[in-house]
Amino acid sequence: MSDIDYKKEIEAIKARNKRVETDKAWETSWTRRLCIMVLTYAIVVLYRASIAQVSNVFLSSLVPVMGFWLSTLSLKLIRKIWEKRR
Repeated sequence: MSDIDYKKEIEAIKARNKRVETDKAWETSWTRRLCIMVLTYAIVVLYRASIAQVSNVFLSSLVPVMGFWLSTLSLKLIRKIWEKRR
């Protein structure tokens, strides 16, 4: 391998390491945790407001799952903002 190949490989490794560090920081950040909690709570509130009584355990059990799923869809935008401010 030439020096140029080694330099390119080193730069690629550095870029990958930076992405991995950012991913680790995001996964443990309070911003992420808070967003998941707020979004899940909002989904539960909207769901509870739309039903009179909870009679179907299986249906009501979907609430946390749907809250989590919806939060994963919206966290990409929040993560981009978080990364810029980090």
